[in-house]
This record gives sequence, structure tokens and C-alpha cells, in this order.
Amino acid sequence: MTRPSRPREYPRRTSLAGASLHARHAPTALRRQVRPAYGRHVADDPALPPFEGFPAAAVEFYQQLTVLNTREFWNAHREVYESAVRGPMLALTNELSSEFGEFKVFRPNRDMRFSADKSPYKTSQGAVTEGEGGEFYYVQINADGLMAATGYYHLATDQLNRFRQAIDGEATGEALVQTVAALERKYLISGRALTTAPRGYPRDHPRIRFLQHKGLTAGRDFGTPVWLSTRQAKRRIIESWRGASALNEWLNSYVGPSQLPPDEIR
Repeated sequence: MTRPSRPREYPRRTSLAGASLHARHAPTALRRQVRPAYGRHVADDPALPPFEGFPAAAVEFYQQLTVLNTREFWNAHREVYESAVRGPMLALTNELSSEFGEFKVFRPNRDMRFSADKSPYKTSQGAVTEGEGGEFYYVQINADGLMAATGYYHLATDQLNRFRQAIDGEATGEALVQTVAALERKYLISGRALTTAPRGYPRDHPRIRFLQHKGLTAGRDFGTPVWLSTRQAKRRIIESWRGASALNEWLNSYVGPSQLPPDEIR
């Protein structure tokens, strides 16, 4: 029986730091970026202990929290969260920051103000950073185990226009088709949001599948392998991100960061 998927807390922001590695293919305006609060390349923090994997207690914690999501449970198991979940995530992202940039580690509390679900805590611990060209790198631990993903999670209006133009182009569109076909052997490709063609494009477009996307990511659900509680977890995460580099190169080259003001990005 297939286990139900857990909610994933991908980042919302789409304006990203630095210039694309392939910025020569993009308009000049796309090369001028404001460095965000995360995504900067920083040195390791020697005050943090080395990453030694996520212990079994991390997955067990979220398996229990999924069933009993209350402040009483949280307060009784706060030390488990700190030692088995947040501590390893901080150690992991600290070590990854020298290559991928400074990470944002998400807070555990849910924003319940506009939600019918009044569960006070998130059932996953995620962290994200932004690459130099516009891509994000995301890692998560929850009741199902470890997951890592990369790509463009949510495209702002200006990004979506460039994305669709590139898909519509014969050469650039077919390049994406071939890139994704190669990745689908190991990765889950996500981001499809529409059930028909977007306005201005025919329903029988040869690349209608991608025109229906409002984001494009490649992710791997690792589950709970024996190496999850060892330093091998870090290597597997890095390999999954590097393995999807062809997708990020395409996105960075033909889409790039949003140029909209932050309050206009939806």
C-alpha cells in the first residue's frame, strides 16, 4: 500500500540572488539582483556540531505528531524535536552552506490565522536556500523520512511568461522535454497546475504538459533507509541536487529570477 504523502513546505519567494551561470542567455535586467536574506555563500559555523544524520527518533517524532498535534504533546517532546530534528537540520544546512549558500530553516509553528486546520505545529521540518541563477534547494524530514528537491517551485507572473515562451520555442522547448525525460527515471517532476492549455496556447500544443505547469521541480523521496542516521544522508542530498543540474540550467537560462516587486509576487 502506498503511504499518503505529507505536506511539503516549499519556499514562496521567487526573486533570487546573484547572476545566472547562464545569464548571457537572459535579458540584461535579469542579471541585476538584490541579494536576499538567504542564498548567500557563507563559511561553516564552527560552533555547530558535525552532521551525523537524522536519528530514528526524528521520524518517530513526526509519526506521533501527525496523530497527536497538540501543544501538550509538543511541550512533552520538545527535547526530542531539538535533539533529533532541529539540531541535525541546523548541522546539515551549516555544512551545506559553503556550496549552496545560507539556508532558511523553517519554524515549527503553523500560521493558523486563515486556516480551518487549527493544528498548531507543522508535520515536517524543512530548510531551503536559493542558488545563484534562480533555483532553490530544499530538504525535508517528516513521518515518511527524507526528501530533497530543486528547481522553481512557484513562478511569478513575469517568470511564467518567460517559461511558457521558452516551452513554445521549438529548440528550447524540446531541450526541456529531453531534460525532464532523463530525470524522470529517478526523480518526481512536480509543478503541473492546469488541466487545460493556458490562455493563448492551443490544447494540442506538442508540449502542452509543460505549458500546464506553474512551477517545475525535481524531487526524490528517500524514505527511511539505514543511511538516514549517518553522514551518508548529506551525500545523498547533495547528489540529488547535483543530479538535477540540467533542469536548473534550463530554468536559469530561459526563466531566471522574478523582476517584480516583492509585494507583487504571488
